Amino acid sequence: MSFELETAVNREGLRRVAIDPVSRVEGHGKVTLLLDEAGHVKEARLHIVEFRGFEKFIQGRPYWEVPVMVQRLCGICPVSHHLAAAKALDPVVGALTLTPTAEKIRRLMHYGQILQSHALHFFHLSSPDLLFGFESPVQQRNIVGVAAAHPEVARQGVLLRKFGQEVIRITAGKRVHGTGAVPGGVNKSLTAAERDELLADADQMIAWSRDAVHLARRLHESDRALYDEFGLFRSHLFSLVRADGAMDLYDGHLRLRDARGQIVRDAIPCADYEQHIVEEVKSWSYMKFPFMKDLGPARGWYKVGPLARVQNCDFIPSPLAEIERQAFIAHGEGEPVHAPLAYHWARMIEMLHAAEVIRSLLDDPDLLSDQRMNEGTKGREGVGIIEAPRGTLIHHYRVGEDDLVSYCNLIVSTTHNNQAMNEAVRQVARRYLDGRQLTEGLLNHIEVAIRAFDPCLSCATHALGKMPLVVELLTADGSLADRVAHGG
Repeated sequence: MSFELETAVNREGLRRVAIDPVSRVEGHGKVTLLLDEAGHVKEARLHIVEFRGFEKFIQGRPYWEVPVMVQRLCGICPVSHHLAAAKALDPVVGALTLTPTAEKIRRLMHYGQILQSHALHFFHLSSPDLLFGFESPVQQRNIVGVAAAHPEVARQGVLLRKFGQEVIRITAGKRVHGTGAVPGGVNKSLTAAERDELLADADQMIAWSRDAVHLARRLHESDRALYDEFGLFRSHLFSLVRADGAMDLYDGHLRLRDARGQIVRDAIPCADYEQHIVEEVKSWSYMKFPFMKDLGPARGWYKVGPLARVQNCDFIPSPLAEIERQAFIAHGEGEPVHAPLAYHWARMIEMLHAAEVIRSLLDDPDLLSDQRMNEGTKGREGVGIIEAPRGTLIHHYRVGEDDLVSYCNLIVSTTHNNQAMNEAVRQVARRYLDGRQLTEGLLNHIEVAIRAFDPCLSCATHALGKMPLVVELLTADGSLADRVAHGG
């Protein structure tokens, strides 16, 4: 299915403009624009030009290695992959339920990841655009500029992220690429000293997170004409929710709302995701395009992440975040908020929720228990779905009688948002670039639209069909000794 501005007619006669690479995002992507002689946009595409390949090279590995290995998908959201893999492999060791200690430590780890990732994205990557303007001098439009002009904002952003990283370190063993979650549970509890270390700062993190929500809200409400319309498109909303409809970023069932806010699919078991989600492949990107099977590619695509989650749930089960969610919902005046820039406001509401959940969990004595593992009758397949910072993350594995992985399927948050990001790019290109002399500031509008989704591009890519691969062997003096080419 081709969407407007996806593929131009008579492409050969058009001028090509590329934004390569897209900056202040994780991974490597580019945007290409095709313009006619008058500068009118005829085609706009977000290309992902990295190759992931995990589904293939993880096959044949022992299943217990997987939660550690898959973190190498990404250096910015390793905890999300770590936990999704562990959840998927719990049934393989027969752990259909976890001990209270294991589940709560995993939740603590996960909400620490949510907090640090949201802080990183808002304060370090997006705030320069929001605080200084999309066309502000590029020398100022960075975290150093924010620190100079808004030192307290920058300081809070750094310390919020630091706190989240400490939560991860204490629960997972390391800040990056930890080993805390294992199939069937976790391999360490908290000590009283570790708990008290986090408790000492937890209330301050809640206060700063609420300040960040209010900052994002003020920015949005200060220029509604911009924030409500920039890159605007409407789509379905997709996420996990708890059985009672509450926001739950670690567990639950799948729910889909339409663009008007009506629930159209609910209580979808995580194990049944393949019955509902199909991934379309397009020749110009390594990233796939998911959609709901029964709705088709033209109507069934959706967006995930904070903007979807805050509106897809019925309530947030932490008091301060729920107050802020109600204000966000009221902003839509009876309709869902679809503006990409509203992702920042919703993201800060989730960061506040994460800080509240962390504070609540730290009072739970189960964190100190040594009842960390469950097991039972072994299985051979499992699906693990969590809400990663960027949206719904799916891990699916099959394991053979030899305990080696025989099948792996990953649908990551940024992949779910592929069509949505492309639509945002096209709306911005049509509104701000069409027929105009292009400048760095105008092209940054495109990047602002992409950054709103907080994409993790290296997580999201696939190669389907022929993938060109060239291996060259060079001698010590640099001369070519051998060369093998495959695919193309």
